[in-house]
Amino acid sequence: MKSLYRIPALPLLGAALLATLLPTHAMAWGAQGHRLVARVAETRLDPQAKAEVDRLLATEPGATLSSIAPWADELRRDDPSLGRKSASWHYVNMAEDGCLYSPPKHCPGDNCVVEALKDQARILADHDKTDAERLQALKFVVHFAGDIHQPMHAGKADDRGGNDYQLQLNGRGTNLHSLWDSGMFYPLRLGDDPFLARLQALPAHDTSDPALHSNIAVWAEQSCHIATQDGVYPDGHKLDDRYAEHWRPVAEAQLVLAGERLAVLLNELLDSP
Repeated sequence: MKSLYRIPALPLLGAALLATLLPTHAMAWGAQGHRLVARVAETRLDPQAKAEVDRLLATEPGATLSSIAPWADELRRDDPSLGRKSASWHYVNMAEDGCLYSPPKHCPGDNCVVEALKDQARILADHDKTDAERLQALKFVVHFAGDIHQPMHAGKADDRGGNDYQLQLNGRGTNLHSLWDSGMFYPLRLGDDPFLARLQALPAHDTSDPALHSNIAVWAEQSCHIATQDGVYPDGHKLDDRYAEHWRPVAEAQLVLAGERLAVLLNELLDSP
């Protein structure tokens, strides 16, 4: 698929042979990252929310929470009209403004990940909507909860979330957005199950503050603050594995946080009939 910012990006491995086997366009977290966010969330759903999620998923044979997680990144191929309509729903650019979210400036027409996630959450919670409408909303909610925790999806407007910030990793071309999407994870060469076990071994985040976990704008602002930390944009444009080794723990913690917050959100939305 094409990058959400419409700039092709080549994800890299250190080994040239493996690089030729990888997708050539950036996806938010990559399909595996989105599946992992969903799987982290699954382990934290309460019984009522899980039952409603399972009921909605059952209307689409074979669907699971993790299988639908990359769906919104596949729309440009599978449903071009909805793909075009939702293209700007995957990100918000506010780093130039100190990471302070202002809807009129950063989300005109509610076309950004913050307001899109809120809108789709409302549809999912609305039992007057059809199951088909609510299932589509569930797909968007699961996906956007992942997107909003990818720091480059809340980053700079002037380089389109790092897509225009060109880099060389171990001598091969990529860009900063692609590197954070998935490039830092490729050297691990982990399937979903062992990667999930790796994430589950990380410290859990504090989910006791409902105000924080229901404040989607804060999620984006926190991601933006990561995108603007010293060193995220390297001084030079030639990198080796040390960059990934330094920043991968931050990216992995964001995957876990996304799953935890997704679970809290789904529990809030689906606990009441």
